[in-house]
Formats: sequence, C-alpha cells, structure tokens
Amino acid sequence: MSLRKIMDKATLIPQLRNGNKQALNELYTLYSKRLYGFAFGYLKLEEDSRDVVQEVFVKLWSSRNELREESNLEAFLFTVARNTIISVFRKRISEKEYLSQLHLMVVKNSSDTEKQVDYQFLEEKVQQLIGALPEQRKRVYLLSKEKGYSNKLIAEELQISVKTVEDHITKARKFLKEHLKEYGFLSLFL
Repeated sequence: MSLRKIMDKATLIPQLRNGNKQALNELYTLYSKRLYGFAFGYLKLEEDSRDVVQEVFVKLWSSRNELREESNLEAFLFTVARNTIISVFRKRISEKEYLSQLHLMVVKNSSDTEKQVDYQFLEEKVQQLIGALPEQRKRVYLLSKEKGYSNKLIAEELQISVKTVEDHITKARKFLKEHLKEYGFLSLFL
C-alpha cells in the first residue's frame, strides 16, 4: 500500500468526525468490497450482504463523533459487520419459527378439513394486504418486518422521525388485524 493511501486513512477519521461526507465515501471505497466479501461468506445472499455493508456505514456515520484518531477503524468496521451478520441470522431464525408457529396454529385451530385454512392462502392474503398499504407505510413496515431494521435505522434511511416510523408500524398492524379478523388470526398479530 502506498504512503499516500496510509496518510489518507490517517486523515479520514478527523475528517469524518467533522461531518465530511467525502471522507465517508473514501472509507466506503476502501472497505466496502472486503466487508461485502466477509458478509457474503457467512450469509450466502447478495442482498443480505449488501444490507450488512450499508448498515456498517450507517453505523460508522452515526458513531463518527465517538471515534478517536487512534481508533482501529478496520476493527470497528468488521466488528459492526459481524454483529449485523449475527442479527441477520437471528432474524432468519425468528422468521422461520414464526412461520412454523403460524402453520401449527392454522392446523391446530381447525377442527374439520372443510374449515381448515390453507396456509398458502393466508400468506398470500397477508402479502396482498401489505401491498394495499400506502406506499410510505408499506416501505416502513417491510423494512421493519422483512429486513429487521430498527425504528431508528428506518427513520435515518427514509429521512423521517422515529415517531413517524412508530406511527406507520402501528397503523399497518392495525390495518392487518382488522382485515385478518375474518380468518381468526387476530391474536397472531398482537
């Protein structure tokens, strides 16, 4: 690595702390490919790996004032990436458990074959209802439920307040509950 690159790295932290977005872009250029490879090695999905890289740089930007010049930036970036990968795995596990539990409840709550709700039909109904949400509410809900983003991260990504994110999620849940009552699945969404 050239001396110019090393000096650039050394000056990037102070520039980043001063809110210089170009410094963030430089760090992205320096580390994004390695972070992507690191994430992909575990997750095996391009979209999830890109999301991890994005999350790392969002966290870097939001934590920039806590960085010190002597901070090991590379260690910070890969630690955030590792923690984000763990969160993705936790989310995958909880989604599988939720779908499995939903399936069991459908089967358990049906006493005869004619009344048994087709699991695929329910899943399609939920997707249809999500598609009927207003565009911004749908985006917020999908980022929260499908990607597992925190309310704060959603607010930063969509440039809205955390309260607005909470309001969208509450209204989306209420909408889904109201429209799924007829299928007897109200308790699943409480």
